[in-house]
Amino acid sequence: MQEGLLLIISGPAGVGKGSVCQALCRHNPNLYYSVSFTTRPPRPGERDGVNYLFVDEQKFMELRDGGSLLEWAKVHGNYYGTPAHLVAQMRKEGRDVILEIDTQGARQIRRKFEDGVFVFLLPPTMQDLLRRINKRGADTPEEIKRRFVAAYRELEEMEIYDYLVVNEKIEEAAFNIEAIIAAEKCRIGRYRDVLKQLLEEGDEFDLSLY
Repeated sequence: MQEGLLLIISGPAGVGKGSVCQALCRHNPNLYYSVSFTTRPPRPGERDGVNYLFVDEQKFMELRDGGSLLEWAKVHGNYYGTPAHLVAQMRKEGRDVILEIDTQGARQIRRKFEDGVFVFLLPPTMQDLLRRINKRGADTPEEIKRRFVAAYRELEEMEIYDYLVVNEKIEEAAFNIEAIIAAEKCRIGRYRDVLKQLLEEGDEFDLSLY
């Protein structure tokens, strides 16, 4: 069985990462969305174990120091981290795994996984991004300003990503990422073991019998 892809999706706050990931998982049952640990409080409508695994800072540090996190980062004053065991298990079972993480976490993953597929989600315009952040109604004016300033810093991190996708419409952005997944699955580098096996089988043939 071919190991599943590791798909990393990043982008500034308010760009619609969660909505695009939900659309991807609706379209493709083979995708596994990795639920991250976080120390931030739940927003209205968020559920523990579905949107995030909500823990206090002490528990988070225990997970980090115990080697249970694939990556971790402090973002906007809160800690986020990816459970290592579940990601490894799902990939081993052949499922493609989505990590919705920030640029700090993406850099850590890039150093550990050469076969990771890195996608950066962009808004159509920065004005549109500001409108989306305001529309959420979950942040104070100070937090909105901080997130908007941070968005410009994140744009400077794009060189570590393989693909850029503009999220003007959720379904279109999801379709473009699905195309990326399909293309990545056809890379020759992902079939080295299969090619080796085919060549070994060829060596065993007695062509004089044909």
